[in-house]
Amino acid sequence: MKKQVSLIVLAAALMMSLSACGGSGGKAETAGQGGGSGSEKTLRFATWDTGDALKIEQDIAKKFEESHPGTKVQVEAYADGFDQKLAAGFGAANPPDVMYMWDFPTYHQSLEPLDSYADKDKDLNIDDFYKGLFNYGKIDGTLYGIPAGFTTRVVYYNKKLFDEAGVPYPKDGWTWPEFQEMAGKLTDKSKKQYGFGVRAENDTYDLQGFVWSNGSSFISPDGKTIDGYMNSKDTAAAIQMFGDMLKNGSAVLTGGKGQQSGDDIFKAGKIAMWESGIWPLESFRQAGVDVGTVEMPAFPGKPVKGVLAESALSIAKDSKQKDLAWEFIKFYVSDASIKMRVADLPVRQSVVNELKKDQDPLYKPYYTMLERSDNTPAFLLNPKWNEVNRQLSAAVESVMHGSNAQDVLNQAVKDSERYMK
Repeated sequence: MKKQVSLIVLAAALMMSLSACGGSGGKAETAGQGGGSGSEKTLRFATWDTGDALKIEQDIAKKFEESHPGTKVQVEAYADGFDQKLAAGFGAANPPDVMYMWDFPTYHQSLEPLDSYADKDKDLNIDDFYKGLFNYGKIDGTLYGIPAGFTTRVVYYNKKLFDEAGVPYPKDGWTWPEFQEMAGKLTDKSKKQYGFGVRAENDTYDLQGFVWSNGSSFISPDGKTIDGYMNSKDTAAAIQMFGDMLKNGSAVLTGGKGQQSGDDIFKAGKIAMWESGIWPLESFRQAGVDVGTVEMPAFPGKPVKGVLAESALSIAKDSKQKDLAWEFIKFYVSDASIKMRVADLPVRQSVVNELKKDQDPLYKPYYTMLERSDNTPAFLLNPKWNEVNRQLSAAVESVMHGSNAQDVLNQAVKDSERYMK
């Protein structure tokens, strides 16, 4: 599930999209079958996944081929080069037919609108999807992506460390002051053990959940103003909280230059609490960590808000086989395929109910947070957000290294105002 893309790639994508017209993008390749006169359609599917997740996607592609004789699904694993390769494909009018997608503001003009497909195709059973997931795949009310997987963010906790410290496990409905108090009790510097891990390089997309929970946001609801939002007292307080935990020693910096990732430190039993999405859960269990999950804490007197990381499937506007691409998307988001993909949370209510995911203590907090993830992320509100985000990211990083949040956010707003005109 991707959330970031470099400015250079964005600019290149836009320039190439404007300059490229016509072309034979997405043409089905043909190849003789067994010496006969028939031909095989090749459907290109681009993914950012690697490892086990990629293997599962390849298995889904094979099952689609079995149910669609004469079709070959070419799974193109772009990995860390996903955005660059996708931009190049769009620029050359030769993109994959189907692709994972998250950055709809950048790419929607190169994507096929899917409203007519989704509304007319009863086999999709669109009402079975969690409705909030469609908000992230729309631009100006037009649907460009079908939800394939998602995660909200929760707090992981190491039950063994809680037991050793005599600290009760956190429960849904807890508050940030309670969280901070627990972190202090769970810290034992003689063992190099800390209550919480704070990322040295934070993704500001993820930080929005904390900011929303404190009653603020990075940008105004109409996407036109950052002054008074990105540098509001509530925004600064939400970010300063983590800087203060580093200063008082109840948290440790993770993932910086020469430092282990928070996932690895949590697996090693050196941090008692860690905040993330669904991605590391299975690795924690495989490492033998007696792990629990709990919904995000609340700022006193304010409702908890969450942020989604979502992967959707889109069809290239230049594809010459859109109907076949749509059939693949339907197959990919079917109950059977969703059950195969364990790295994502199921997007269909029927699958969740069947697997009782929303009743499993480990998985329930993700779905509780989904109900609270109805705010619109900043990058969907302003097409120049990536330029603003450079200043914001630098400010947040400096807070984690000791700067005052209010001061650096004020400066970030000043440095970003030119992009808001």
